[in-house]
Amino acid sequence: MARVVLQFAVPGLLVLLLVGLGAVLVFRGRSETEAVRDARQLTRAIGHGMIEPRLDGGIVGQDRRKIAALDRYVREKILPLEPSLVRVKLWTGDGLLIYSDEPRLIGTRAQLPPDELAALHSNHVTAEVSNLARPENAYERGQGRLLEVYLPLHNIDGVPVIFETYLHYSSVSDDARSIWLAFAPGLLGALLLLWVFQVPLAWSFARRLRRSEREREALLLKALSASEDERRRIARDLHDGVLQDLTGTSMTLAAALLRSGDAEAKGLIARAAASTRHSIREMRSVMVDIAPVNLREEGLEVTLEDLLARLEARGVRTEARIEGPLAGWPAAEHLVFRTAREALRSAQQRPGVTSVTLAAAALGGVLVLEIQDDGRDGEQETRGDADHAFEVLGARAAELGGTLVVDRVAGGGRRVQLTVPAYGAGQDQLTAELADAPSARERRPPRGRT
Repeated sequence: MARVVLQFAVPGLLVLLLVGLGAVLVFRGRSETEAVRDARQLTRAIGHGMIEPRLDGGIVGQDRRKIAALDRYVREKILPLEPSLVRVKLWTGDGLLIYSDEPRLIGTRAQLPPDELAALHSNHVTAEVSNLARPENAYERGQGRLLEVYLPLHNIDGVPVIFETYLHYSSVSDDARSIWLAFAPGLLGALLLLWVFQVPLAWSFARRLRRSEREREALLLKALSASEDERRRIARDLHDGVLQDLTGTSMTLAAALLRSGDAEAKGLIARAAASTRHSIREMRSVMVDIAPVNLREEGLEVTLEDLLARLEARGVRTEARIEGPLAGWPAAEHLVFRTAREALRSAQQRPGVTSVTLAAAALGGVLVLEIQDDGRDGEQETRGDADHAFEVLGARAAELGGTLVVDRVAGGGRRVQLTVPAYGAGQDQLTAELADAPSARERRPPRGRT
């Protein structure tokens, strides 16, 4: 169950990390946009609120006294407002720099870029990363990456000028970082909390799934047990009824054959006796196929060989390789019998089957059964029923601590292999009893088949 929860939790955590990373990147980009917007608003506020009211014809006409007064105002009132402010400039439309807090720039001319000329005749605030390679930016090159923001202003005579501010771009990045860092922990925390809540939910679903599987297995085993009980009842009725009657008839015919002096009557009696014995063998084979009347009395080895009789009667070449007495606790013996019966019944329905090999052995306290046929898969086989039966038998084998494997073999054909402990927990007494009891081979010699 823990593996199922991990299969749910690990992909969920990966999705959470991807969503969180995507959200952080989106927040970061949006935060940088907001930081640039704040820089625009700062430039607009300084330009319209502090610079534009002090622009007169003397500033545009390069009056030194007016420019000096504006310079004192900029240094005392504007530059201290924002530590990230690096430079303040005023341009005319023909490219004349009429003011800068760097006095060496005042009076110089430059070719204004098209976007600045366009801004001169609009009311928009424009921001961009400054191109420090331009000659008019020679004194800003040692300041690092700068954000250049400019907007149009008018002096008291209505003459348009361009107001420019240069800010450290690192301040924009810091503002953006502070913005997205304010939201990122809450977002990531919410996603992590959602994932944490999902883990118990996955655990609950896994427990329900496991409980449903156990209930389903229990129902399958119960149905199989009921079927086994019904098979035993039918086999018992046949054994105690029809088979006893046929056996009595066979004995009566044998006695009649000894007493009869008529040659023709003897022939008829002999044929009737042979037919009766054949019917007894067929009935016994049917009974074993349905269910063993008494597996403990007959012995597992003999019962497995009897299961091959039906295939042999149909012309299928069979071979039984059984090593050692196959003694074990009843649950293990019955599982071996049921698996062999189902494998042989399925082989009988498979097309192209010409030979079947049954091998069984008791090795190191483990019962091993292997049945292999040379048939091929086809529509004639009711695969759904066979798969269902092997699924139930596999669940039973797992309960007993064993395994059931159904696979194909090279060159065609199918192999059914069962491995189950011969004795379960608490079977020490049964083990001792079985060790003292005569084996099935001692009670009845096995019949070899080729």
